[in-house]
Amino acid sequence: MTHSELIPGPTIPLTELDFFPPFEGFPRKGIEFLKRLKQNNNRPWFEKHKGEYESHVKLPMQSLIAALKPHFDKFAPEFDVNPRRSMFRIYRDVRFSKDKTPYKTHVAGHFVLRGKPKGIEGSGYYLHIEPGEVFLGGGIYMPDGEQIKRIRRAIADRSEQFLSIISDRRFKKRFGRIEGDKLQRVPQGYEPDHPMAEWLKHKQFFVGIEWPESKCYKRAFVKEIARLFEGATPFVRFLNEAMS
Repeated sequence: MTHSELIPGPTIPLTELDFFPPFEGFPRKGIEFLKRLKQNNNRPWFEKHKGEYESHVKLPMQSLIAALKPHFDKFAPEFDVNPRRSMFRIYRDVRFSKDKTPYKTHVAGHFVLRGKPKGIEGSGYYLHIEPGEVFLGGGIYMPDGEQIKRIRRAIADRSEQFLSIISDRRFKKRFGRIEGDKLQRVPQGYEPDHPMAEWLKHKQFFVGIEWPESKCYKRAFVKEIARLFEGATPFVRFLNEAMS
């Protein structure tokens, strides 16, 4: 062995993503755990089976999020995609709910702009896995009053840009139409016959799609999610630009 062979080569620094195993598909054991949790939604049962949650639900979801990060870096690098921050906790907030069961029976992730908390501050992407279905969406689900005003103003002032996004053939094929609750009348400040009246009535602005549970078992699930989220990106960005 020569002296040069003893000299170590340059080291590549580890990132947080390196601590999560490659995503090989969401495990069937994870779906089975969520089914059993629905039948045993109480603290003693969960504490007894918490190891199963960690191994079969939490870790696979974190691995999925880690696997999505390189895709987001290409089509929406301004978003925070982090296995620890992007995943919702399993614990329900029961303070203002009639349903006092302590645990969610699904697993979900929310991808928001860097520096923003998960929730309602901006437009982002949502991923939800539960027994029976997968849901993916993009947009803003609960805008506050000021956010709604800014979005409506952008739709009215930049109507051509907005219509080009939602009328795009691929966008319509993937998502159909914008979802969400609507007012019965055009909001105050806009004429009843405003050309953008139907979109100005919206109180929520999001698109989404449901897939069968079987989708999540495949390794290709990551690429399918990424393609769908990339297709929603012009809409997600329009909303964030409107609110900024």
